Parts: sequence; C-alpha cells; structure tokens
Amino acid sequence: MDVQEILKIADDLVFVNTGKHLDNLQEVILRGTLQGQKYSKIADESHCSEGHIKDIASELWKLLSEVLGEEVNKSNFRVTFERLKFSNLCNFNNKDCVHIGNVNFCENSSHSPKVSSPIEEEVLNKDNTEPKVRQFLAEMPMSSIFYDRTTSLATLKQWILHENTRLIAIHGIVGIGKTALAAKLVEQIKHEFDFVIWRSLATSPPLPILQKNIIQFFCRGGAPVPAPSPEEGATTGGFPLLDYLQKYRCLLILDDVQMVNSSGQLAGNYQLGYEDYGTLFRQVGELSHKSCLILIGSEKPREIAALEGNNQPIRSLQLNGLGAEAGEILKEKGLTEDAKWSELIEQYRGNPLWLKIVATMIQDLFNGSLSEFLSEDTLFLGDLESLLHQPFNRLSESEKQVMSWLASETAPVSLAKVPENIQLSRSQFLKVMQSLGRRSLVEKIPEGDRTFFTLGPVLKEYVKTNYSRPICEQ
Repeated sequence: MDVQEILKIADDLVFVNTGKHLDNLQEVILRGTLQGQKYSKIADESHCSEGHIKDIASELWKLLSEVLGEEVNKSNFRVTFERLKFSNLCNFNNKDCVHIGNVNFCENSSHSPKVSSPIEEEVLNKDNTEPKVRQFLAEMPMSSIFYDRTTSLATLKQWILHENTRLIAIHGIVGIGKTALAAKLVEQIKHEFDFVIWRSLATSPPLPILQKNIIQFFCRGGAPVPAPSPEEGATTGGFPLLDYLQKYRCLLILDDVQMVNSSGQLAGNYQLGYEDYGTLFRQVGELSHKSCLILIGSEKPREIAALEGNNQPIRSLQLNGLGAEAGEILKEKGLTEDAKWSELIEQYRGNPLWLKIVATMIQDLFNGSLSEFLSEDTLFLGDLESLLHQPFNRLSESEKQVMSWLASETAPVSLAKVPENIQLSRSQFLKVMQSLGRRSLVEKIPEGDRTFFTLGPVLKEYVKTNYSRPICEQ
C-alpha cells in the first residue's frame, strides 16, 4: 500500500466527517509520518516551527481518532490505515453498508452522515423544499484560463443534450487538456442534470469501493434508494449504480480512467480484479436511461472502441493540440517573437502543458529568446521528459519495440509489411499499432488510399533519448 493510497483514504474519511479535505500542511504531516520523518524535519521542509507542526499534528491525530473510533497517533498511523483498507475491501464486497470507524458508507440515506460542504451546490425549487440540482465536484479541477476548444465543446454538448449520448470517452496524450475541457463542459451544462458527480480514478479504486462512494453522494443529495422493476433488476447486472442512472438524470465524470488498466500490456486491458469496470461501462452504454457517463483518460477504453458509432449513444472524442490559439500560452509566458510562435507550436504539437513547460525553459535558459532556442540542433525536452515517463511506463515491451522503430525512421511509414528488426508476427504488429493509436502516441497521415504513420518530434526525441537501441537488441 503506497503513500498516495493511504493519504487518499485519510482525506476521504476526513471529508466525510467534516465536509473539508486535508489542507496542505495536514497532508505534509501525514506524508512525512509515512516516510518516517521527525516533526523537526517536517517543520524544516515546511518552513514552520516545530511547535506549530506538533500542534497541527495533535489536532489531526485527534480528528482521525474520532472518525475511526480508535486511537490514531504518529507511531501507529500507517499500520492502522493498512489494516483499515484490508478489512473494508472485504466489507465492501459483502455488505450493503460499510462501516469505517464512526462513518457509514451506505446505500440507505438514513445511514449517511450529515455533512455541509461548500463544494455541494443545491439549487432549491420555488417552495424552497426539494433540492433540484445536486453537484459533488470536489475532485474537479478549479477553472483556470481556458484555451479555445469551441468546436469540441459544441460537439460534446450536442451529443449529451440533444442526442442523449450515454457513454463518452475524452482521450488524448498527457497534457493535451482533456480534464480542462471536461471541467468547462460541466460548468456549462451542469444545471441540466439532477446529479453531477466528478470522481478521479488516480488511486485505482476497486469498482465496489468506487460504486459505494458514488452512491453515498446520491444519499447525501437526498435520493432514496431506487426500487428497480423486475425487468430493470435483471438488466443492471449487479451494479446498483445503474439503478440511480436510470431513475435520475445524472452527469457522472470519471477522470484518469487509464489507472484501472494494466501497465505492460496493450491498451484496454484491465488490472486483475478490475474487469468489472469494463462490464459497467458497456452496460451504461447499452441500457436505456437519460444519464451520461464521461470517461477521461489517455487511452480509449476498448468497450467504447467496439461499440461507438455516429448512430449509437456511445461516442469518443480524441483531443488534439491547439493551433494558433496556443499563442496565448506563449504570450502569457512572456515570449515576444510572435512571428516564430507557429514554429514552436508545431514542434510541440500545440499541447498546452508541453508549451507551458517549454516556454518556462526558454525563459530560464535562453532569457526568453525564442530565436536562440529554435536555432538549437536538438529538440529540448527538459521537464517534459519526466512528464512523458507516465504514459511510456505503461507500454508493453512490444509497443516499446515498435515505438523505437518509428523513432528511427526519418519519414512516415506504411504498414505494408512488418519491419525486419521487429520480432512480431503480422497479427501482433497490427495489434500493437492499434494499441499505440488508442494511446494517442502515433500520428496518422492519409495519402490517397493509403495511410502512413509517424511520431511527433517530442515523442521521437523522447524515444531516442530513452531507448537508444531497438528494444529487441537490448
């Protein structure tokens, strides 16, 4: 059980009990505790006095002790929370109501704690009695400057509000702006739904835990447990969440969906024990209801790849880079040579986060001179390299092998035959190329009745830097 998992559980428990998330200093104290640091060390790194750290820690241990109904302190924090996760994984699989200390996670709203939170917006009807809109958006990023995605926004709103699309995947490479687009979409359409819920899968929660957590939001929003008809009960396949999606008009957003998939395998393969996510996604798309589930991730889920279509209530939107609009990013970063912006934007494929990173590097190393930066023979990655470790670490060995081949080619290539230095059958080779496409790592270039493939400059440089020889020769 890693540090992030423990912090996530602690944050969830504190939020359910108080309506507030852990603040930065509380999280630093817990993280330092898990790393075996003394209070003096935590104080030095936080630029606080040791006495202040001890006071905050004392209040935090008291709060966690009250929530769990047992003593929690610096020495037993990790052991307590690791035991907590193990015991409640079993409970979640076997009980309708799960008890974590003094907090109940239940399908029945009578067990739900009464929590008032600023991230829950309830718009009342005219008689000020019945909540009309319930929004649970604590995990949705706060809106910042939004770069032009007018067409993408319009497409998503058309699908959801006018075509009753039930399942949507927004996918694209890291930094491209998937989450920002979804957050802007939620801001614009949230009042069209009875419930709006945003959850992150960054900690890879098993589906039973996620499902119970989401149902808890319905309970806190005052939604009674639906009583499905015999016909509906037979179709929801043991997923009580589907009953809520059928009874209410809901907008449910799941971010970082790729985190429930396996690393080291082709795109779309779930971690062992997480296969029920695929079943849930498929049923959300196939069953009749007026809700919408949006999946955000770097990989297109295979259920969507198999079922989507122009006349189907299942769609996907691959997000690509910005064009000239990305100049706003460079302007904000203080790059003044606007005649050269297009060259930089093209090199970094209009990726908003990549451009922010490289613009900062240009300021730091080249005193803001875009001309000097572009005159370099090597494409600089800088902090981009560590950012790209995440998607590349998820690749299978065969995908890395093919990426090395693509990076070595000076021109786009066709798939007419398997390259001689790649030890894959024709069928395996095509599967790998399809998987890389679903991860948004290869670029397709149509020419007449043929299609060619290549890597963008940033990905090509990354592969050359990290895989200097073909994988099959290493």
